Amino acid sequence: MKKVILLFTGIMLLSSCGDDSASAEGGENVEVGNKTTIVVNPIYDAGDVVKGEIITAVFTVKNTGKYPLVVSEVKGSCTCTVAEKPEKPIAPGSEAVIKAEVDTEKTSSGDISKSVRIVANTEPSVTEVVIKAKVKN
Repeated sequence: MKKVILLFTGIMLLSSCGDDSASAEGGENVEVGNKTTIVVNPIYDAGDVVKGEIITAVFTVKNTGKYPLVVSEVKGSCTCTVAEKPEKPIAPGSEAVIKAEVDTEKTSSGDISKSVRIVANTEPSVTEVVIKAKVKN
């Protein structure tokens, strides 16, 4: 009986192994080394905000190249800025959203400028976007 269970488990493990290649929204396979191009509005101006308010910036990223765009990391310039990246590759001609939040409770009052670095398979590999605001007490 143990042999049957072991054999069944082995067959299940082997059959669960599939194609591990990533694919873009359009179904294209993503290959390592393919560079593409990106278009994104580099500045989000939140205007006047009250200290303690959360600024939510939405950056629309468009893949203008020939290959799927893979965003590997998005990182805020400080602990007050948190960003979320698209989980799936972006097909050529398609768009996705990068959302970033700035907690103004953790910033100084006055004019602020917080950057978010987007790391992707582009040349150059890092694109920086900026969130600006005037924080009032």
